[in-house]
Amino acid sequence: MATIRDVAKQAGVAPITVSRVVNNSGYVSEKTRARVETAIADLGYVPNVLARSLRSRRTDTLALILSDISNPFWTTVARGVEDAASDAGFNVILCNTDESEIEQDKYLHVLLQKQVDGVLLVPARSALEPIQFVQSQDTPVVVLDRLIPDAQADTVRCDSEGGAYQLTRLLLSLGHRRIAVLSGPQGVSTAEDRVAGYRRALTEAGLDVDPALVYYGQFSLESGYTMTQRVLAVTPRPSGLFAGNNFIAIGALRALRDAELQVPEDLALVGFDDLPADLVVDPFLTVAAQPAYEMGRRATELLLARLSGAAPEAYQEVMLPTEIIVRQSSGQAVG
Repeated sequence: MATIRDVAKQAGVAPITVSRVVNNSGYVSEKTRARVETAIADLGYVPNVLARSLRSRRTDTLALILSDISNPFWTTVARGVEDAASDAGFNVILCNTDESEIEQDKYLHVLLQKQVDGVLLVPARSALEPIQFVQSQDTPVVVLDRLIPDAQADTVRCDSEGGAYQLTRLLLSLGHRRIAVLSGPQGVSTAEDRVAGYRRALTEAGLDVDPALVYYGQFSLESGYTMTQRVLAVTPRPSGLFAGNNFIAIGALRALRDAELQVPEDLALVGFDDLPADLVVDPFLTVAAQPAYEMGRRATELLLARLSGAAPEAYQEVMLPTEIIVRQSSGQAVG
């Protein structure tokens, strides 16, 4: 493996000159720089980033810990993070927890041992301990998507409660009075906020909230399928379904198809999170769309501001709006 001294010898310069070229620091003439860069390419020299980080106490690396990277929503968030990080000269390490606190804690320990400069975290549950653990290592953390009560950290999330409220009001305006909500795990703020928005809309409409129509599960296809099967066994059957995220909605569609029921003719269906346009030939589902890319980018910009000392002293909570997109799946109530 080539060393900095090998490069210096081939280029006919001192090792400090190679260091200046690699680190883009200090004056080097264009002619000398070109000679050093040619030697680097010819020898296949790879700078020792670890040694450099030990001197500077910076690794130029951020960690992004997500709940489910298979979901296009989180893929889009990750793209926003990577673009903002790349623009600032940072790399991103991506980790996936599948909403597991055990996986989350394992990743946090490994990442902090690797001395990442900052952490972008989608917490597996609404607990303070993971945030406090990161901060105890003098590492800044920004929380994405979820509200952690009493957390002293920057947060970027969308208005889940408001979006759920608007979706439920839409179904009510179409004549639906028995509406089931299929949400994510209890103990996760987004799941509980979406149920809260649903409850608020029903209460304002003078309707009782039927506990038999409120379901908590996982933000997954399988859970959406199972919860929809349970809804279909309820008498009288609801005329509308509100799915807590895009995967739950897809699972619900599959369950309705297997039960030989049509959307929206037999049941109306609305959901949280849109699918990327390039993945859907004919967009069908009425949704509360969250600005996923902006969430990732804004969170990264907040984290970078903390690292540079440019952030305000007080922690920031950025609340992004949802957009209601009405499509064919939210039909008028029948009868």
